[in-house]
Amino acid sequence: MFQVEQYTGTKAEQYQLVGKQLQALITGEPNIVANLSNASALLNVFLDDVNWVGFYLYEEESDMLVLGPFQGLPACIRIPLGRGVCGTAASERRIMRIANVHDFPGHIACDAASQSEIVLPIVKDGRLIGVLDIDSPNLERFDEEDETGLSHFVSILESSL
Repeated sequence: MFQVEQYTGTKAEQYQLVGKQLQALITGEPNIVANLSNASALLNVFLDDVNWVGFYLYEEESDMLVLGPFQGLPACIRIPLGRGVCGTAASERRIMRIANVHDFPGHIACDAASQSEIVLPIVKDGRLIGVLDIDSPNLERFDEEDETGLSHFVSILESSL
């Protein structure tokens, strides 16, 4: 049985620990759904002040992001590329850190409680796999350290694909 370690130390040290825990969870497991399910559960336990942690996976046939494994309230099922924070991050293949989602043109509100958001594209060998999406009920929840730590987290996932 997997035991989540307590998170103490600096934010950077905490992200290093959660990265090691992710690596332990996914090593040797080839199933993407299983790995993303555990990854979203791990982040949901690790991160304070979040109300949604999950993945949207790119569906080439429809050119849309489709809801994948997540922790939180029911969410939007399909997001067109270029729409909302997730669709923009996916189409531009760049991290989107939004301090106030209400200031983002075209924001898709799946949970009215969400105030800030960070979305990180997942890309393997130049191919879009999907995005990691994290919402918070707090304004300005995510900072540069979160972006760096979550980028490392995503790189661990990408290496397992």
